[in-house]
Amino acid sequence: MPVADAEVPVLIVGGGPVGLTARALLERWGVQALLVEKHAGLSPFPRARLVNVRSMEIYRQLGLAATITAGAFAPEYGRIRFRDTLQDRDFATAAMVGINAPVPESPVIGVVTSQDRLEPALRAAADAPLRFGVELTGLTEEAEGVVAVLADHRRGQETRVRARYVLAADGANSTVRQRLGIGTTGPGAMAGFTTVVFDADLSRWCADQPAGVYFTPHGIFAPLYPEGGWAWFAPTPEDTAHADWAGLVSRALGPGTDVRADVLRVQHWTMNAVVAERFRHGRVLLTGDAAHAIPITGGLGMNTGIADVHNLCWKLAGVLHGWAGTDLLVTYETERQPVAHRTLQQAVANTHLMIEVQNRRREQLRTGETAPVRIELPWSEQYFAQLGLVLGVAYRSDAVLADAGAPADSADTGTGTGRDTDTNYVPSTEPGHRMPHLWLARSRSTLDAVGERFTLLTPDPNSWEQQTATTPWPLRIEPLPGEHIGPCDLGPHGALLIRPDGHVGARWRNLPPGDSTTALHHALTTITRSGPGR
Repeated sequence: MPVADAEVPVLIVGGGPVGLTARALLERWGVQALLVEKHAGLSPFPRARLVNVRSMEIYRQLGLAATITAGAFAPEYGRIRFRDTLQDRDFATAAMVGINAPVPESPVIGVVTSQDRLEPALRAAADAPLRFGVELTGLTEEAEGVVAVLADHRRGQETRVRARYVLAADGANSTVRQRLGIGTTGPGAMAGFTTVVFDADLSRWCADQPAGVYFTPHGIFAPLYPEGGWAWFAPTPEDTAHADWAGLVSRALGPGTDVRADVLRVQHWTMNAVVAERFRHGRVLLTGDAAHAIPITGGLGMNTGIADVHNLCWKLAGVLHGWAGTDLLVTYETERQPVAHRTLQQAVANTHLMIEVQNRRREQLRTGETAPVRIELPWSEQYFAQLGLVLGVAYRSDAVLADAGAPADSADTGTGTGRDTDTNYVPSTEPGHRMPHLWLARSRSTLDAVGERFTLLTPDPNSWEQQTATTPWPLRIEPLPGEHIGPCDLGPHGALLIRPDGHVGARWRNLPPGDSTTALHHALTTITRSGPGR
């Protein structure tokens, strides 16, 4: 058995938004974690550009929504615009639904913001130790833990840390995934791109028509921060060593422009489209881009990773605190891998749609037509109004009970998730679905009642109160106002058991017949996989 220099319940590998969110979630659950990141600090590049409405719901629970919103763009930037050059008028445009204005299905609104603006807020959200410039170079699995070899490049030291579990959030080229020999499926590397971060005054073309993204045939332009700064995304040229990046940006802006870009940083990267064949290997769990690399079109990648750790961290807490069995961790892959596959399909479809729009415009220009491209509806919904994908995920696993009381995977013919169409979201309290947003009181949503524990939502708290007094699980009763009985599909004595990640774990339309205490105990035992022999 390798000798360890230190021990920790959870080792997080990777200090991007997904790893930092996991660190904050685990701390909220009272789980000690150590985060290591091979780079010397937080990313200086914008990378991800969109925090969608579901991610903002998670950050609202962590008390971060206001901070993130304060550093983000105003809602009117929640729009994409297509132009021949940045100085031309739009030939197509679409709103980012859930970003450009509130939606009734959520208590929050998503934001356009840059990853390098988001990460400092996430870092400040927890006190758990972070070690930058520390790379994982070895991994040995044991019966009761994992021993990780960590190389501190700044100090020139090598240490061994034994963790009960390892949460890998180390990106699309995940060292952890490769060391475990876990393969991937999907299209693979789609193209090489370069991000050029620059300063320039482009207000004459954009101030009156703001957007989070401007698509042109010469690359994508995106404002970085409310106070200024831009990024240009384009296919990587052949000779990067001798490229005149300032000149390339200026030419991409369009002929006749007198703007000279002040280039600050340049980054080359590959757009990947893969899903890992497995999300779990023993005590090691893959999250974020380590589990699924999603093309950037549609802003789905980072947000899918945030949802991964939101699903996983309460399960790790339950196992480590003793109120859940280790089999609960099996449901992480069961629930999240199908979501990754579906999200990848949608992102690839978004990419093809973007290319189609650009090709139509090129053909118009080639034939001398100047009329705007006609885009058949519901183009904008296909592109960004994906609330069915963002809010409509419905898990089918052993951690969800069907209404009859059986685990949902044995009562459903699905393959891991139920689904609304990607463009439409229909709120539902059917087990497995995200609990719909309803106002319990002024400024307090049903989603605010969950997160730190299991929550029993019921219009009849008195009938259920005695059943929660002696349970070993973290559980509280939350009164449900009478006007929500119908929308929640409950009777006057019914109840919804909401998991800590906000998904409905079990539903009783009325008070269970016979011993209702046994029914609740059975539900919690089944969901947490903590019964005899677990």
